[in-house]
Amino acid sequence: MTHNQIVRRLRYILNYSDAEMIQLFALAGYEVDMQEMQDILRKNDDPEILELSDKMLAVFLNGLIIHFRGPQEGGIPEPEEKLDNNAILRKIKIALQLKSEDMLEMYRLADKPISPHELSSFFRNPSQKQYRLCNNQYLRHFLLGLQLMKQKKPVEGEQNSDLQ
Repeated sequence: MTHNQIVRRLRYILNYSDAEMIQLFALAGYEVDMQEMQDILRKNDDPEILELSDKMLAVFLNGLIIHFRGPQEGGIPEPEEKLDNNAILRKIKIALQLKSEDMLEMYRLADKPISPHELSSFFRNPSQKQYRLCNNQYLRHFLLGLQLMKQKKPVEGEQNSDLQ
């Protein structure tokens, strides 16, 4: 999955407007104007797409965390220069305050059930023997499960109107 696809999927799942998306970037200390936001949200085959770097996706996900969990002591976290799917999954888990049971249910809803051990392997230190790389398929199924779960009930702590 491209970083832009992840942002588009989260925008759709959380039902955020362009202005709310801009506010998420601002919460993490980065200014995006309306034109840039529209370029970020373009389809992958659009020649005018503004492809997000790892750092820009980290900024967006940090903004999502700040939105749902509030600012941390010590200010805005520094965005990572390099993100992999494991870090993306972890940041979404933190932002939406998901428990392992919630995530297992999301995978089940997406017809991709995984075991608790498999899920925990995504969050382990890469130097550990039990660490497992979260490939695009697992991230895609997670986002689909999140969408299906969201359709059933609102994500805990969601406060869409607070972005205004």
